[in-house]
Amino acid sequence: MTDHLLNEEAEMEKGESARMSSLMGAIAISDLVKSTLGPKGMDKILQSMSSRDHTIEVTNDGATILRSVHVENAAAKVLVDIAKTQDDEIGDGTTSVAVLCGELLREAERLLDQRIHPQTIAAGWRLATKIARQELEAAATSRKDDGEKAFREDLLQVARTTLSSKLVLYEKTHFAQLAVDAILRLKGSENLDSIHILKKPGGALGDSFLADGFILDKKIGVGQPKRVENAKIMVANTAMDTDKIKIFGARVKVSSLSKVAEIENAEKERMANKVHRICDYGINVFINRQLIYNYPEELFAKRKVMAIEHADFEGVERLAAVLGAEICSTFDHPDQAVLGTCDLVDDIVIGEDRLIRFSGTKRNEACTIVLRGASLHLLDEAERSLHDALCVLSRTVNETRTVPGGGCTEIRMARAIDLQAPNVPGKKTLAMESFARALRAMPAIIADNGGYDATELVTKLRAAHATGSQNAGLDMNKGDVALDITQLGVRESYLSKLHVVSSAAEAAEMIIRVDDIVKCAPRKREQ
Repeated sequence: MTDHLLNEEAEMEKGESARMSSLMGAIAISDLVKSTLGPKGMDKILQSMSSRDHTIEVTNDGATILRSVHVENAAAKVLVDIAKTQDDEIGDGTTSVAVLCGELLREAERLLDQRIHPQTIAAGWRLATKIARQELEAAATSRKDDGEKAFREDLLQVARTTLSSKLVLYEKTHFAQLAVDAILRLKGSENLDSIHILKKPGGALGDSFLADGFILDKKIGVGQPKRVENAKIMVANTAMDTDKIKIFGARVKVSSLSKVAEIENAEKERMANKVHRICDYGINVFINRQLIYNYPEELFAKRKVMAIEHADFEGVERLAAVLGAEICSTFDHPDQAVLGTCDLVDDIVIGEDRLIRFSGTKRNEACTIVLRGASLHLLDEAERSLHDALCVLSRTVNETRTVPGGGCTEIRMARAIDLQAPNVPGKKTLAMESFARALRAMPAIIADNGGYDATELVTKLRAAHATGSQNAGLDMNKGDVALDITQLGVRESYLSKLHVVSSAAEAAEMIIRVDDIVKCAPRKREQ
């Protein structure tokens, strides 16, 4: 009946077919990133088929992988969206949220085969999520009141755990130190704009360092001062290339060559007036997003002003914020311009490149993390890894609670649900037990990715928890169970783990409640 009401080009899947289509699509996406989970997860090579040079990325970041995959299945897009949200909100746990959602759907498929209604499954999952959150809160601890040293150690452990599953695994101690030093400079702010990440090929990952101030990957103009103290800086986005006559896109008819010279002189005079108006602001550093041609560069040099051209837009926006300046485009109202200041602008060398450093900026928290590495692919992945660690740490500074890692919290939450499930009457108890099984699948996948016997390790881990070792977790270096995983420094952000459980449960519930999929026909253009 409904088919006759729809446009002839529209498609519709109903009932069991629609539900199975949703489940299969979402589980397939989950399986795609499953092998990247954990400290010994594998990497993926993502090759772009649309670009001319077929650029590649080497990564094991769940959000990056899912963002690069173009999916048609509607339920699969839900998984991609929750991974993106996890990346935006927390920065870490993107793979975990997709894998946990996939495991929940795998369990739901078995329950649906037993003719249990999706609403019953959803109700059981909601009860299980509530118990899991309570147990997670009980497992969380904070050492912020124990002193700065103890809290810093917690942050270092969280950063090392986050970086353990990344490409920078073997330099995780060094990178964790860089990330914590940078985050503590922000003094509780979650705005990461003050932390600039600069990639310079060459050297090894261990040569990466944290530099005070803001480093701009540009060169100072010819004949201009290379060092300026007590800098007064104008950041601008204006054309500084009109000292030459515009040939392309314009036609000029003259009666003699002297007329051409007059036009060129008029252009030069106009540019000279513009440079003088800029210099009259009392600045000694001028940064422009657009090109600065030879003639205005020469004029700036005569006025002893350091001129920096062609700073990329993102860099200019961030630099303006750090210096306390506003980007100018007109120069007729000096009283309305907001200029930036810093103690020192000088020329430095990193590798074989010369760069510009701004020290003692208005935002004292400003710093630059310079990444070194063998190739751009390695540096790109190192940047993604460091960004994840910075995001997690910025949230942990405000929500200071942490939880044990290594599959410890998943087993604790699953055990709490298993203890409460028999008290719930009806079929909802089956849904709660399935939620617990999905949680236990997480440490099993981590062990499996490390090449260990997942069944043996998970059963040993469950036994350890049953005998009172509530902080027991997987030691992936030895392939065994550690009775207190926190002694190995494996800690995760409480907020990240909470977001993973809540988001995965909500997304899985949304998918199993689907009973129809309607693919609408595109609207035809009227003739």
